[in-house]
Amino acid sequence: MAKTPPFFTPPSLLLVSAVIFQLSAVTSAVGINYGTLGNLPPPQQVVDFIKTKTIFDSVKIFDANPDILRALAGSGIHVTITVPNGNIPALANLENARQWVAANVLPFHQTTIKYICVGNEILLTKDMNLISNLVPAMQSLTEALKASGLTDTKVTTPHAFTVGYNQNAPSESRFNDDQKDFFAKVLEFHRQAKSPFMISAYPYFMVDPNNVNFAIFGPSSHGLMDTHTQHTYNNMFDAIMDATYSAMSALGYGDVDISVGETGWPSVCDAPWCTPENAANYNRNIIKRAQNIGTPLMPNRHIDIFIFALFNEDGKPGPNVEKHWGLFKPDFSPVYDAGVLRGGTGGTPPIISHKGKWCVAKQEATNAQLQANIDWVCSQGIDCKTISPGGTCFDNNNMKTRASFVMNVYYQSKGCSEDACNFSGSGMVTSNDPSTSSCVVVANGSHMGNSIEPPRKLPKWCVPKEGTSDAQLQANIDWLCDHPQSFVLCKPIFPGPDGSCFRETLRTRATFVMSYYFMSRGVSWEACNNFNGSGIITYTNPSTVSCFINAIP
Repeated sequence: MAKTPPFFTPPSLLLVSAVIFQLSAVTSAVGINYGTLGNLPPPQQVVDFIKTKTIFDSVKIFDANPDILRALAGSGIHVTITVPNGNIPALANLENARQWVAANVLPFHQTTIKYICVGNEILLTKDMNLISNLVPAMQSLTEALKASGLTDTKVTTPHAFTVGYNQNAPSESRFNDDQKDFFAKVLEFHRQAKSPFMISAYPYFMVDPNNVNFAIFGPSSHGLMDTHTQHTYNNMFDAIMDATYSAMSALGYGDVDISVGETGWPSVCDAPWCTPENAANYNRNIIKRAQNIGTPLMPNRHIDIFIFALFNEDGKPGPNVEKHWGLFKPDFSPVYDAGVLRGGTGGTPPIISHKGKWCVAKQEATNAQLQANIDWVCSQGIDCKTISPGGTCFDNNNMKTRASFVMNVYYQSKGCSEDACNFSGSGMVTSNDPSTSSCVVVANGSHMGNSIEPPRKLPKWCVPKEGTSDAQLQANIDWLCDHPQSFVLCKPIFPGPDGSCFRETLRTRATFVMSYYFMSRGVSWEACNNFNGSGIITYTNPSTVSCFINAIP
């Protein structure tokens, strides 16, 4: 769990405390650490809350609590359980490992146990009996699981370890010399067992007081350009992940998956950067990170993330900050809006019935304002297929109809708050039903099934807006392809053996590089709005027969 470090990290060499997410080849998952050091609800209530009210599909606990494991049975939620540090020496013996599996895993066959964490942050204990027996214990547990036919349950261990972090070049970061042999043995185990290397990644513990935004994914932060690779980092989390990957690669284990077991941001501490707003911003962006493809040095890896933590735990020892890492209070009310509720921002809120009230575009609103409203709403997790080609509210000749539909969806999702219909003065609340024969715009939840729900993972592309000039299209291409730090693959739009899109129109070539940039930046609305306002997000695939334009949800 999160701990306040007992040392100050010098600015030129920081210690990476990294949280790991399981790197999945298919989709990225967002999990939550469920600690129990507090006056908390019973496990069944907690599991029901996680399953029905949040977006989390996996849970990590710090023991093998049978009440929690029983509550998780049949829930569809994956669980990571933990072996206490003190059990590690005994579990180096295969027979003891078999008994542990028989007592803590086999009785819960209806619960999906994905990982077993052997201990927690062992190096911090400085106990050589634990450290020397860690890999043998992981090996014994793996053999015991195989003997029981549980080959889908993998064994790992979380590390809050010291990586020599080069703040000028994350790619040059390495494990400390006195720990290289230890990590080589751990990584060899993971390679053989096909399990992830798990870390705890806390930018909070490395924050620069003069550049807090870099740690919390905030705007206008001072980024970092790796002096060796020329990659640009806009947030500390990616730099931590690539520093970890670089240290692993230097030992010859760059192929081993990385998983983040803990990451988060406290809402209260003695420093001014511990606020609910900063915690919300960090965790919201971590969730987006889990849905993105990799980092500058790991561009094709998906990252599974366990956020720390589900609850504020008033029973935790230590300084006050240790009690304030939770997303929720014990009564399930949110400490802040982290966008994790099915029905909060980032699962879209449920509709509250307000019959007879709609939010529509004002008559005098310009097409530019209406398009900006559409772009913004569709970037907020609202499913906009209804106003896309083929949708029941798509009217290519009437932007006001399309804008009014999504503006109303957003307004309804916010409980018909007057502020939610402002749209920079271009929206208004009306009691006149704006529906047409083909496009039903409702004022309650009766029709919103496909428009107000937790955001579906639909493929998205960034394309030039209609009417964008050739000069602007060429400027977009030049800006992306002339600057290596944009990380855009431009070969397909230029002559040569890889130039599959070279003979396409200027618009298609611009679309290719704009979408690539959009995808590399986590399909964020801001990334598509970077092109002097000439970009727009679409759910319609712009690929041609010869020019395939990739997308991620």
